[in-house]
Amino acid sequence: MNDIIQLLPDHVANQIAAGEVVQRPASVIKELIENAVDSGATSIQVIVKDAGRSLIQVIDNGSGMSVTDVRMAFERHATSKIRKTEDIYNIHTKGFRGEALASIAAVAQVETKTRREDDEVGSQLVIEGGEVRNQDPIVCPVGTSISVKNLFYNVPARRNFLKSNQVEFRHIQDEFQRVSMAHENISFFLHHNDAEVYHLKAGNLKQRIAQIFGKKLSSQIISVEEDTEIVKVKGFVGKPDAAKKSRGEQFFFVNNRFIRSGYLHNAIVDAFESLLPAGYNPSYFLYLEIEPSKIDINIHPTKTEIKFEDEALIFTILRAAIKHALGQFNVIPSLDFEQDPNWAFIPSATEDTEIKMPEITVDSSFNPFEHQQTRAPKPSDIRANMDFYKDAVELEIENNHAHQLFESEDFQDSFEVIQWMNQYLVVEYRGELLIIDQHRAHQKILFEKFIHSNNGSALVQQMLFPIELELSPNDRQKLINVEHQLLSFGFDISLDEEIIQINAIPVDVQQEDVVSIFMDFIEELEYQESIELENTFAKILAKNAAVKKGISLKSEQMQTLVEELLRLPNLNYTPYGRSIFVQMNTADIKKTLQ
Repeated sequence: MNDIIQLLPDHVANQIAAGEVVQRPASVIKELIENAVDSGATSIQVIVKDAGRSLIQVIDNGSGMSVTDVRMAFERHATSKIRKTEDIYNIHTKGFRGEALASIAAVAQVETKTRREDDEVGSQLVIEGGEVRNQDPIVCPVGTSISVKNLFYNVPARRNFLKSNQVEFRHIQDEFQRVSMAHENISFFLHHNDAEVYHLKAGNLKQRIAQIFGKKLSSQIISVEEDTEIVKVKGFVGKPDAAKKSRGEQFFFVNNRFIRSGYLHNAIVDAFESLLPAGYNPSYFLYLEIEPSKIDINIHPTKTEIKFEDEALIFTILRAAIKHALGQFNVIPSLDFEQDPNWAFIPSATEDTEIKMPEITVDSSFNPFEHQQTRAPKPSDIRANMDFYKDAVELEIENNHAHQLFESEDFQDSFEVIQWMNQYLVVEYRGELLIIDQHRAHQKILFEKFIHSNNGSALVQQMLFPIELELSPNDRQKLINVEHQLLSFGFDISLDEEIIQINAIPVDVQQEDVVSIFMDFIEELEYQESIELENTFAKILAKNAAVKKGISLKSEQMQTLVEELLRLPNLNYTPYGRSIFVQMNTADIKKTLQ
């Protein structure tokens, strides 16, 4: 019988190994930027086209490489970071495995230009599919420029598994943010399809947070600082009123390396105990400095998982540091154990002290109109008066006419609807008793309407005064990516540097719901595929525009709501999977009353 075990060719082994390191374009961005940081660069520029499918280029002004080093850099397990096994436990650099560049070159067409400061000319190296095509002298600036073209061109199955450009670029942004957050002393630039996305100047940590997430967030965070023999903790944590439903703005760094740790996240959650409503998460940007010998980062190729020598102690110190910061800034009450107990309660007066009644002095000659000056009304005053007049007119119309919340048509069955506790609609229908949640029923009706009218011809109401929202560059980019979908639903928006201006909204949406709708949009836009966006937008619109619980409805409104609900083919559950009504027949009622 012939032998069946064979040694794989190098190019096959390299492509298989590349799957662990290069999972998507964002993986390439991470590895190349980290190499640029390790080279001592003070400025790093990232250029991306088609979310990394066509081109990923990283340019730095670091130390550069020699002719021999640039060739060796693309060999597997070739690295300048370690020499022996013990070095793994004393790592201060980003990379150390020596796998990244070899893995990238195995599945792409790579061109490298590099020059050291002492060299008169640089070196250009071209590699395709792991094979060196040529290496020539070249005139280039000091530093390194690596261009990765046609990623996964020789692994079509892997390329087919990439998500949409929108999703892939969102992952690129995440990796870019994580590295730039760890090195606020370096300037970073990101361009996508010839458009500048980020221009981050070197500065301090708070400035870097404001550059990435917006100036508004910088006023909603408080400083955290704790120095112990075990670990040094520094950074910022968001105030409770800045908490969000999503978990986007949560960053842990250990020795300037981004990590994920559900265990340490629980330490933050414990510190915020009873300060946040259910379902909300705090924002934090925390940096831990630990002796490298006390941690192990050689767990996974992505290097985002770390083992601590004493994780429970790190947990306790981190939680205490957050609680101390919250108490120091009067976010939560704190106890002062150094206070003299004799001064804890100060009597107002001794028993033999005569208490005098307070005296009131009145200036009878005061004239409040003596120095009054006339002024022209401000635009904000005019707008406030117009809004008040508009509300008054709408109230007058509603009191004199039956305002139709829903479109009404003839219905084949006649029934009477009553409202209970301004939340539920009770109706007898075809021999059964229905108890309907009015908010969920209207939510379902509007969802179906938004889904079927999303063809670019949605009815739109133009805003007399456009609504302005201040956004972080990150959130702004999210809306840029879905601007076409927003337009198809009836939203006309214009985007400035940090401001979004909403000029028109769908007719079924009230002006007071617009802000909450866009905040929900932004939170739901994490890693959404374009095919999912229609359902997501329709769900958010329906949830915010539906009649709220506690609102009293007129009989015509109740009748129309029930009619439209019963016409729907699938009326049992809301778009979020919650029951819309309960039904009881005579047998159910008799059984309950036995």
